[in-house]
Amino acid sequence: MAQQDSKKIFFENLSGAGKAIAVLTSGGDAQGMNAAVRAVVRMGLYVGAKVYFIKEGYQGMVDGGDNIREATWESVSSMLQVGGTVIGSARCKDFRSHEGRLKAAHNLVQRGITNLCVIGGDGSLTGANLFREEWSGLLTELVEQGLIEADAVQKYSALHIVGMVGSIDNDFCGTDMTIGTDSALHRIIEVVDAIMTTAQSHQRTFVLEVMGRHCGYLALVSALACGADWVLIPEMPPEDGWEDKMCQKLSATRSRGTRLNIIIVAEGAIDRHGKPITSGFVKDLVVKNLGFDTRVTILGHVQRGGTPSAFDRILASRMGVEAVLALLETTANTPACVVSLCGNQSVRVPLMECVQTTQEVQKAMDQKRFEEAVKLRGRSFENNLRTYKLLAHRKPESELPVSNFNVAVLNVGAPAAGMNAAVRSAVRVGISEGHKMFAVSDGFEGFYKGQIKEIKWGDVGGWTGQGGSLLGTKRTLPAKHVDKIAEQMRKHNINALLVIGGFEALLSLLELSEARGKYDEFCVPMVMVPATVSNNVPGSDLSIGADTALNAITTTCDRIKQSASGTKRRVFIIETMGGYCGYLATVGGLAAGADAAYIYEEPFDIRDLQANVEHLTEKMKTSIQRGLVLRNENCNVNYTTDFIYQLYTEEGRGVFDCRKNVLGHMQQGGAPSPFDRNFGTKISAKAMQWLSQKLVETYRKGRVFANSEDSCCLLGMRARALVFQPVVRLKDETDFVHRIPKEQWWLKLRPLMKILAKYKTSYDVSDSGQVEHVIHSRPKDSDASVAM
Repeated sequence: MAQQDSKKIFFENLSGAGKAIAVLTSGGDAQGMNAAVRAVVRMGLYVGAKVYFIKEGYQGMVDGGDNIREATWESVSSMLQVGGTVIGSARCKDFRSHEGRLKAAHNLVQRGITNLCVIGGDGSLTGANLFREEWSGLLTELVEQGLIEADAVQKYSALHIVGMVGSIDNDFCGTDMTIGTDSALHRIIEVVDAIMTTAQSHQRTFVLEVMGRHCGYLALVSALACGADWVLIPEMPPEDGWEDKMCQKLSATRSRGTRLNIIIVAEGAIDRHGKPITSGFVKDLVVKNLGFDTRVTILGHVQRGGTPSAFDRILASRMGVEAVLALLETTANTPACVVSLCGNQSVRVPLMECVQTTQEVQKAMDQKRFEEAVKLRGRSFENNLRTYKLLAHRKPESELPVSNFNVAVLNVGAPAAGMNAAVRSAVRVGISEGHKMFAVSDGFEGFYKGQIKEIKWGDVGGWTGQGGSLLGTKRTLPAKHVDKIAEQMRKHNINALLVIGGFEALLSLLELSEARGKYDEFCVPMVMVPATVSNNVPGSDLSIGADTALNAITTTCDRIKQSASGTKRRVFIIETMGGYCGYLATVGGLAAGADAAYIYEEPFDIRDLQANVEHLTEKMKTSIQRGLVLRNENCNVNYTTDFIYQLYTEEGRGVFDCRKNVLGHMQQGGAPSPFDRNFGTKISAKAMQWLSQKLVETYRKGRVFANSEDSCCLLGMRARALVFQPVVRLKDETDFVHRIPKEQWWLKLRPLMKILAKYKTSYDVSDSGQVEHVIHSRPKDSDASVAM
């Protein structure tokens, strides 16, 4: 395994023997809660603890009886893909009273439970913290009433609480993303994409109302992801006179030939005076002022429903495991914490700090301090709002700066969902900054052939939801045609390059940076934005397109597993894409609940294959009816998908039968996921702003001249921040033969998949254990988190 650490702790040091952990879901439901419950149960059992379900949230804790039931490994099988929460959730008035909490304490002590994992919103977590603070007093009362023995006070002296936030609104401060938000965005975008086709047919305006009584995150991100004309959110009400401005914008876009308009309204949207702005009011406004055929769609609880996205399953699984670790490490003096996501890392933050910050947001909104409310929501929210304003609202030509710089944008390598959103973002940001933007068709092949033309603001309208690459993309590298490309650079006076693509894009920039010594035309700022389903680009934890591919894999695995329901025991062997990079197989396996995932980065032999077959055979003798094995396409030249299929078929004879499926190019196709649309939009906007800065810095004596290392960079997500890295410095991090980074962060997720599939393994917890403050957990330059 990569990234060994001297602080690596094995689970022998983190025994849960003698401990009892209870898990409950409270408040509203959210897709992904079941994945979190599953992870808590299996991780708890893995470390030797007793684990209990508390059904119906705090109500079940107060009522006791069968509502508090011991969990087994099998009791959380086949729930990963189920939406909502199978253990039930309820809002509980009884728990708000002292008497109710006293009953709850009695029910827990009777079962020896002193560790609670609470999955819910800020109200549920606040209640849990109050319960924890009152715990010793409640036990004393129970002794006085003769309901428990006196020694129980000492034995169960402290209640330990760890929270996970399940809320589709993403309204909890202290985490970049809450469980359920990404799935809710999927539901919204599916509806918007469907509406756009019918709206274009009829030249209609659609007003969509999405959830978010106090938080406009869903409205804002869905507006970014679909390129909506207008968005109304509670944190940043529109300026007075917005009605006329909105109608002017709708009229202007329609006059440029656009056949539809989309307006997204958060259910809690207000104006500057606190007056609600309803979807019905917006519709009447458009009809009265413009006479446009206008329809209202209120999405309602459809946003809560459906199967969880790959992102939510992975997030919830990581958080569930981290929550159990936090409970094992907690002491009587440890404050209650929330497991949260910062960038691409799991962190622990004090529960009440998060709650207080969340309450401050509402206080700022009530007092009409809207700028402060946006800041308190966090850098990700702030950057989403800034990016939306930049891309959606076109300034008049007279107000645009005049830079006299020409910037070319092109796609290189295989197509990846989200590329078009990245191109749209680059074009519009570039135009906003006064540049003339040029689109290059078919990558560097089109470049040397002169397939270059100016691209305008309106040319990229409606691109965010389109899959593939509308510019066209090829794997051709520039080195063979460098002289012709230099000639085209000179002919069109190209002053900067934005390359969107995968491993070939990195190789291309390395070749162009080397060509600077011979051709001055390449002495211009160049930046690469990673876009590939394989997620194999050195210098970036994530690439545009990988999330869409993961969702395709996860959805297909769900359907394949479902096909075996009601049949005899069956194991499926699924081959994924990725070249030599095992990201899709590993993370897809975690999201789909795989029993094994074979990858190049973790060598395996026939003994490992045999051990996996025996492990599955043992599981199949219990109540488990289906098995799932993923194989990365280039994991081993001899142990092919056919070989593994035949081996499993032979060795499982009499216990289970086998099926195989090669997913192929369906992983590259389809509409981009909300994550990829948003990530592509924000990372490309940041890249374009960097190019603008470099153009100004390197403009001397009437021309641009840039030949330093830091003028040819890759913009990548590194743990918690977007970072510009000179491509030449990435050489040492790259395995060029296998086209993968030498170190890959996601390898740390492999033990999670094995643990949740009941394998004994070790898990690197060197990154765990530290509790961070809310304000300190966000790096200063991380204005675009990995979690949208």
